[in-house]
Amino acid sequence: MPLVRRLPKRGFNSPFKTTFQVVNVEVLQKLAADGRVGSGVVTPEVLAKLGVVKKATAPLKVLGTGELKAKLDVAAHAFSKSAIRKIETAGGTAQTLSSTPKTNG
Repeated sequence: MPLVRRLPKRGFNSPFKTTFQVVNVEVLQKLAADGRVGSGVVTPEVLAKLGVVKKATAPLKVLGTGELKAKLDVAAHAFSKSAIRKIETAGGTAQTLSSTPKTNG
């Protein structure tokens, strides 16, 4: 049996894949309603300190699931279109952080 046929076929894993930590808009609303985000500024460091995400250094993406009524200034590495719309409708700002660290899942 040739070596090529004996080895398992596992598929392709991209070494350039970026794995994001995901936070929904409804989680940000819950934090604001509980008073845990007193200053109104949400960054990956703040979310890591509050225990919402595991690492402050890993890239963060904000998704638009849920409603947002609190005015928050959110800084993340990526946003969905609906998340940007909901944040700006509530009177806040969505700031995209420039450096997206590459992590392999």
